[in-house]
Amino acid sequence: MVVQTKTPIDLLALPDKERLVAEYGGKGLNEVRTPAFVIDRKVFADNCAKMHTRAKDWDASFRAHLKTHKTAEGSKLQMVSSADKTSAVVVSTLMEAWSVVRAGLFKDSTIQDLLYGLPIGVNKVQDVSDLWDEVAPSGGVIRLLVDHPDQVKFLEEFESKREKPRKWSAFVKIDGGQKRAGVGPKSSMIEELLKTLAKSPAVSIYGFYAHAGNAYASTSQSEASKFLTGEVNSVNDAAEFAVSILGEDVKNHQQPFVLSVGSTPTAHSASAETRAKVSTLLHGKLELHAGNYPMLDLQQQSTSMIGGGNIAQKVIATVVSIYPGRAEDGGDEAIVDAGAIAFSKDTGPSGGYGDVVGKNWRVGRMSQEHGILTKKADGPAEKLSLGDTLEIVGQHACLIAAAYPWYYIVDSDVEQGKKIVDVWVPWKGW
Repeated sequence: MVVQTKTPIDLLALPDKERLVAEYGGKGLNEVRTPAFVIDRKVFADNCAKMHTRAKDWDASFRAHLKTHKTAEGSKLQMVSSADKTSAVVVSTLMEAWSVVRAGLFKDSTIQDLLYGLPIGVNKVQDVSDLWDEVAPSGGVIRLLVDHPDQVKFLEEFESKREKPRKWSAFVKIDGGQKRAGVGPKSSMIEELLKTLAKSPAVSIYGFYAHAGNAYASTSQSEASKFLTGEVNSVNDAAEFAVSILGEDVKNHQQPFVLSVGSTPTAHSASAETRAKVSTLLHGKLELHAGNYPMLDLQQQSTSMIGGGNIAQKVIATVVSIYPGRAEDGGDEAIVDAGAIAFSKDTGPSGGYGDVVGKNWRVGRMSQEHGILTKKADGPAEKLSLGDTLEIVGQHACLIAAAYPWYYIVDSDVEQGKKIVDVWVPWKGW
């Protein structure tokens, strides 16, 4: 028996933002306890505007993923930029969804359309139903992902017990070959799923959703563009197949279908030029989605789609010891108070776990609570002293951010980004 549970948002004890701002606002980065996570608000906002521009150039709507920063302040910057605005989001956890509601982002219409970004689990139905009840008075909508016929069936069972049954709006999650979530665009599984949806009183098809996670291996604009085209082809093939399966019943679903594609590398390749490469015979309207793009990291830099100046996040760490001559080449090594929990253990093409900004050092090895600094490249490494505070950019912003109870916010237009201008408290839990 599956027990329906609700995310305990009211039980979550978050740090007090007002107290943190009062304590740290106006201080320099050299005054914070390390390890500390820092976001440059101007760079973050500029990245949001650039993504809105890409979506417009690609003649697509835009759905922002909130999973990287998980904050109300960051969400607002993703929704409304200097270039454009959107009111559609995707979240990875129900804690994120409830936190969006609690932050008042539906009530003030900043967000109106929220997609829960995992295939819906039977133990989450009560929660998303309560979410729908909560946002409906503000005109908000909750959308789901489905990729198995039984998900439709347990949604039907749930709605049949309501006094006034509703009809859910769902994306069909498509696997474009990545073997993450989703069904193949012309597989026997999607055929069964579509036939189940055709007859369903509880679920209608909003569109088809794909995420090219393998696009993170891109190393050029042309490679990322190929991944993007592949995403479009997979959801378009699925939509075409749906039309053939649904027949006259297609009118009972969203028309035209929404074809939602994107990952940060592929979204960065969206442009008028890449749009021209996409088939003009689309069986729906395009939607672009991405999540890492406001913050970015070494992994994204390795795709060659961004430069170091576009990265909005970094970790501040303190040198706590130095080991002269310990390196294999006879050079020095050092240790900082930031390890696997502060950086994650993700590596990437650049090597190591993080690069020290402006210095020939990287986090080359690590344990749980400390990292070992090794020389990054040929040539001398700068002299370090105990107590030095270093700015380090890590491999994967999403996992790094998840480690911190709050973020120190700077602005590169304010005292060269060395002064804390705000503190953001991220949503924690599932």
